[in-house]
Amino acid sequence: MPHENSSSLIVAPSPNLVSRRGFFSTTGTLTLSATAVALLAGCGTMAAKSNDAAVSDFDILNGAVGAEQEAIAAYQLGADSGLLEPAVAQVALAFQRDHSEHLKILSDTIRQLGGTPAPAKSDYNFPVADLKSQADVLAFAADLEQGAVSAYVQAVSDFQNGDLRTAAASILGAEAMHWAVLRSALGENPVPSAFVS
Repeated sequence: MPHENSSSLIVAPSPNLVSRRGFFSTTGTLTLSATAVALLAGCGTMAAKSNDAAVSDFDILNGAVGAEQEAIAAYQLGADSGLLEPAVAQVALAFQRDHSEHLKILSDTIRQLGGTPAPAKSDYNFPVADLKSQADVLAFAADLEQGAVSAYVQAVSDFQNGDLRTAAASILGAEAMHWAVLRSALGENPVPSAFVS
C-alpha cells in the first residue's frame, strides 16, 4: 500500500489503541456498567468472593498493569522514531494516552484490592532494529493490538468477578477495533476472521 494511503486510513477513525498484553483502556467514550466503572475507579465494593478468586483477579489486573506500561513505552518508541508522518504520530500519542488512562484505572483497582501495582520495566526489548519505516511501526503496533485482543478474550473467561468480566468484554470490543484500524492502515483485511481468539 502506498505511503500516502497509510496515514489517511489510520487518521480517519477515532484514535483508541492498546498494547499486546494490554487490558483496560478507555477513551472517554467507552460505556461500562455503573458497577464496573465504580469497581475499576475504586469507588465501589468488590463483590463477595473467595480468597482464591480475589488472588486470581488481582493477578490478572497486575499483569495488565505491566502490559499497559509496555504499551505506553511502545507508542512512545513509535512517536519518537522519526518514521511516522505527523498525523500518524498524533494518533500514536492518542493511543498512548488511552494506555495511560488504562494504567491509572488498573493501578487504582489493584490498590482497592489491597495490592501494589507492578513496577514498569527499564527495558522492553522492542525490535528497534527492525523498525525502518512507517509500515514497520504500524505492523509492530498491530501485533501488539492483536495480542491485546487475545488477552481480553482470556480475561473475560478468567476473571472471577462478574463486573471485571463485563469490563474486559467491553474493552475487548475497543481493542478489536484498534487492531482493525492498524490492519486497514497496512492495507490488510481489517477483519481477518469471523471470530477472535
